[in-house]
Amino acid sequence: MNDKPRIRRTSLDKLFGDLKVRLKLVVLHNFFFFVLTLAVYSTLIPIIRDRIDGARRREAHLVTQLFSQDQPLSNLAAIDLYDYREGTANDLAIPFDIRDWLHQHPGLIFGDAVKDDFLYRKAPATGMFRRVRLPHAYYQNAISLARYAPFGVLGIIYVLAVLMLELVIMPLYVYRPLRLMLDADWATHLEDREHEYIDDNLIRKDEIGQIMASRNKTIGELRAHEDDLLRKNLLLEEAKRKIESQDRLASLGLLSASVAHELNTPLAVLHGSVEKMLETVEGPAQFQRLKRMLRVTERIRQISEGLVDFAKGRKDHMECLVLLPVIDEAWTLVGFDDKAALVQFANHVDAAINVHGNSGRLVQVFVNLLRNALDAVQSGGEIVVEARRQGDWTIVTVADNGPGIPADVLPNIFEAFITSRLDARGTGLGLAVAEGIVHQHRGKIEAANRPGGGAILTVELPNGNQHTI
Repeated sequence: MNDKPRIRRTSLDKLFGDLKVRLKLVVLHNFFFFVLTLAVYSTLIPIIRDRIDGARRREAHLVTQLFSQDQPLSNLAAIDLYDYREGTANDLAIPFDIRDWLHQHPGLIFGDAVKDDFLYRKAPATGMFRRVRLPHAYYQNAISLARYAPFGVLGIIYVLAVLMLELVIMPLYVYRPLRLMLDADWATHLEDREHEYIDDNLIRKDEIGQIMASRNKTIGELRAHEDDLLRKNLLLEEAKRKIESQDRLASLGLLSASVAHELNTPLAVLHGSVEKMLETVEGPAQFQRLKRMLRVTERIRQISEGLVDFAKGRKDHMECLVLLPVIDEAWTLVGFDDKAALVQFANHVDAAINVHGNSGRLVQVFVNLLRNALDAVQSGGEIVVEARRQGDWTIVTVADNGPGIPADVLPNIFEAFITSRLDARGTGLGLAVAEGIVHQHRGKIEAANRPGGGAILTVELPNGNQHTI
């Protein structure tokens, strides 16, 4: 049982955490700008306002000091900024109540330098009136500008930062790597091995790149494990098939020995009877028929001995053989079938081609191959045997123009008891026995369908100049 404490997500964590990355960044952008603006406003504006207000008070005090003197101010630099004027009360449009006060208090200044916009004074020596404007509006505008300027500057900085992040930095270093990982994960989900890896050239050395590299490594190890597991499964299935085949062949060996033992006695009687009939026959046609029967019984005897050898694991005598008469002998034995007269048989094997093997066993191989071809073709069909040299090997092909080998049978055509006619004449043993004999010759046998129709069996045997196998 897992004893780790369970982490519970708050509502805010769910609301923000479930947003996509781009929306998270938008929220963070705006929150950062808001906090930054609030911090700037609450920190700088009071300081600036105090400094400006202090400057305003100092300047108002200086202007008041200069204005209180009897010396004219018109010659002072930048005096136009203060709208300084000197003349009669009508010229200066001085209100009557202020005029009365100035007449009663010549030389004094009317007005509050901190609050009022204008100061008034009557010069005692000349009796002229003076007026000066205090720069309160200037400083007020400066304070307003100090309040609103940071918003504009920060807004411009914010827009430029967002454009830089959204158009350059985030697409290149965040959104694109995330999209690569999502696409690769989707390819993995679809078993698309060609696109499930992220190109190493697109992986950077930052944290996202480390995650991408780790993902590639994990996927590679996973695929290697899957391939190894698949290979082991295939080997296991192959081993199981081999064990089943060996069990069948072992049973076949016992059956073969039993059948051969049972055939030997009646076969000896038949062989002896044919020999006695040869001594008494008079007509040449009957003599040839009995000679053929004698050859067949001899052939059956050899097959019987071969079955015993197969069961006991004996090795056959190998020698250099001319291949052409082996094929002819095999067709002669197959030719006892009435159907053989209805097909076209062609033996195109060159008389100079020889192989290293056992004559009787090779006749048995080609009898099985020719029998299968004869059963496959229709009346008027064609069976062709050809051979060619290829290095130290001789390649023999037996081709027919029948319907070909069924696709579901072809992969296991040489396994024992594999046949599409178990309910008729076949037992499914002919090709299995043929393969076993070819392997004893250190050769190879293969089956395929011809592009133009029909089947082709290929037997690879060592050349006759090889004295050891």
